[in-house]
Amino acid sequence: MDWLQILNNTGASLLSPVTLAYALATVGLAVHFGYAGLLNMGIAGFMAIGAYGYAISILSFGLPWWIGVLVGIIGSIIFALILGIPTLRLRGDYLAIVTIAAAEVLRLLFLTTAFEDVTGSADGLSGYHLDFRAANPIPPGTYGFGPWTYNHDQWWVRILGLLALAVALLMVWALMRSPWGRVLKGIREDEDAVRALGKNVFSYKLQALVLGGVIAAVGGIVYALPASVNPGVYVTSLTFFVYTALLLGGAATVFGPVLGSVIFWVIQTLLGNLLPALVNIGVLPMTTSQSQTLRFILVGVALMLIVIFRPQGILGNKKELTFVK
Repeated sequence: MDWLQILNNTGASLLSPVTLAYALATVGLAVHFGYAGLLNMGIAGFMAIGAYGYAISILSFGLPWWIGVLVGIIGSIIFALILGIPTLRLRGDYLAIVTIAAAEVLRLLFLTTAFEDVTGSADGLSGYHLDFRAANPIPPGTYGFGPWTYNHDQWWVRILGLLALAVALLMVWALMRSPWGRVLKGIREDEDAVRALGKNVFSYKLQALVLGGVIAAVGGIVYALPASVNPGVYVTSLTFFVYTALLLGGAATVFGPVLGSVIFWVIQTLLGNLLPALVNIGVLPMTTSQSQTLRFILVGVALMLIVIFRPQGILGNKKELTFVK
């Protein structure tokens, strides 16, 4: 068993575009669920909007890559408004059902063959990287050390992902310390009390949905930057993974979502390399494909243990723990 290769692959996941994309999506979900108390189960839909908006604007309309980013963000705002205006008066389980259905409808819309020329249907979209890579200011070459050695294009994706994550964290930190953020936390605790004080609860919820949706859409764009856009990525399990990362780090925290995303993907990568290696040397009596299934079982058990023994997450404050009614 090649322990060095396993550790290298695990270490590389710390700075992978997938980890950065999940961190952004988890920060967006923290705004929805952690601060506003919105049980949004459609975060995968916002990521899909960002990714497809970015790719389609470049492939179908020939727009520059940075305008494609703006298109993905604007698309997430429109989706949030369409989703939020008729549904945000719902609470708890009802809102969860509506949002998870909306995300699935959106995925099937991208998957249908009716718009295959635009969305690529089941094949997804690729080949939209030329303009983005042409804007890369990093000289050609390979840089880094150990498992964090990448070429100039790979660093370009990671640098932009880190910058986007830093901006999102700074924005959430500032807003949640402002009067707006305090009202949002009050809505999470008891929206009837906040409404009695004369605040427009619906407006605050809609603003939170838009803000978190934009951050998640940027996560979807970062996910799509290095390779392609595939509708098979934006399934319901993606939302569950983002929730796992959020609960692991702490829902009502600024840096908890980032910590949760990093730990989640480090564990996923470690198990994804370690379990098949244990199968190959005969330690685990199963096939390689079964070991990959076991990986998700172990992650699910870990999530249950977190919810039972530390529901506030690693960085969470138990005083801010709330259950959506």
